[in-house]
Amino acid sequence: MIERKKTLSVIFIAQAAIIAALYVVMVMVLPMISSGPIQARIAEALTVLAAFTPAAIPGLTIGCLLANILTGGVIVDVICGTAATLIGAIGTWLLRKNKYLAPIPPILANAIIIPWVIKYAYGDGWPIWLLMITVGVGEIISCGVLGLLLVFAVKKLPFSVREKMHLNN
Repeated sequence: MIERKKTLSVIFIAQAAIIAALYVVMVMVLPMISSGPIQARIAEALTVLAAFTPAAIPGLTIGCLLANILTGGVIVDVICGTAATLIGAIGTWLLRKNKYLAPIPPILANAIIIPWVIKYAYGDGWPIWLLMITVGVGEIISCGVLGLLLVFAVKKLPFSVREKMHLNN
């Protein structure tokens, strides 16, 4: 029993670390579209993984935190941007019974929180409502379109593969 718990703990940590690393790499490879008033942070597509494994929650949070630091985000962005991803990931985990709803929490969390960061932390002159639309559209592209493609891809994996990867069904 203790050995099984150790194995699951190692798998949890490994999954979280892989997701964090993927998030950082995706932001670093596409920095031009990952920040600013018009953004489509493609790494946010990974938030749907929280519908399959709780390890995605710390993985996404740490990945976002590191990405925000490494891209030179101001402290408010580092904190609030990371919080938006955390809230989205937790919301996705809570909706895991219907994986097709997985993109909704990160879309909403980011569309509501990030515009305030862009406006007040970076001094952008656009109105909040317009920033909510631009960030929301970027999140719909990242989480809604690409995230759902990821959901379909994971769900198409044979049960035995998902079981070995410790992904919920």
